Amino acid sequence: MRVGTFVLAAQFPGQGHSEALHRAVRSAEVAEEAGLDAVWLAEHHFVPYGVCPSAITLAALLLGRTRRIRVGTAVSVLPTAHPVALGEQASLLHITSGGRFTLGVGRGGPWVDLEVFAAGPEAYERQFPESLDVLLRWLRQDRVGADGERHRFREVPVVPRPDELIDGSSAPETILACTSARSVRLAAAHGLPMLLGMHCGDDDKAEMTALWRSEALAAGHAPDEVERIAERHVSAGVVQLADHTQDAVETLLKALPGWLRHGLDAHVTVDGRPRAMRDPYAYTELLCRLHPVGTPRLAADRLAATAERTGIRRFALLAEGSGQLAATEENVRRLGAEVLPLLR
Repeated sequence: MRVGTFVLAAQFPGQGHSEALHRAVRSAEVAEEAGLDAVWLAEHHFVPYGVCPSAITLAALLLGRTRRIRVGTAVSVLPTAHPVALGEQASLLHITSGGRFTLGVGRGGPWVDLEVFAAGPEAYERQFPESLDVLLRWLRQDRVGADGERHRFREVPVVPRPDELIDGSSAPETILACTSARSVRLAAAHGLPMLLGMHCGDDDKAEMTALWRSEALAAGHAPDEVERIAERHVSAGVVQLADHTQDAVETLLKALPGWLRHGLDAHVTVDGRPRAMRDPYAYTELLCRLHPVGTPRLAADRLAATAERTGIRRFALLAEGSGQLAATEENVRRLGAEVLPLLR
């Protein structure tokens, strides 16, 4: 079982941008010191929900500051990026880090980002599969051209080639964030592992992994390949550790609702469509029930139960739920020192 942290660079009420980003960087450094397997970096624009606007840029910094831990984007939002530019950046980080980079991509949301970056709602609504196809061809071929609705360009050489890592490994690992049956089918068709969100429980994730497996086989992927890819699915969640479970729950109930209300309410849709926001307190209570929030023993049991129910054995866990730097560092260290040994 492989456990990593999920870093949002969340701006809690009363905090500045630099405080949130400093906590994000420090939590990643501590994750390596604590023996965790990976750091997963989120990307958002114009909202305090997360103040990192470029997950791949922050990944570059952290790959330079670390030596062992894997660093991934969770996710780079593809509709507001050019797939070739993102592919070039991913290849660069893959090669220069010695293969420690994972590129996670997703559709994002129907936010004003699409207007600011001149992508338009159609980049989110209809054209995501086309952009994903261009990106994957860039990571897997030596020359790429495009003649689609969104991307049209003459064939050009791929430089740097991601498969020219000195140790002979192939292109960087790529995963797809999936929140619907449509995205699950897209991941399965391309043979991509999934990143599943922290808003859904084990039963939902088990249904999605089962759908992915059947769709991957139907798409012509060999059974042994399907099993190999399925081992790389990632489940996102929240972790908060304490000597007593109620103390861990209270820590999140005090801090998370304010951040969620502050952060989610700031999202603006690109076309004025109505949007429903979860009740922040009820959502925090749900996260505490679904994820490893409590004693180290309870946390290990919940992770093991998720692995047993869903088959997913990789985890990206939000550890900054207290909103405080020292408490986040302690939470990450306890995850490595007190939970990992129970899982291994």
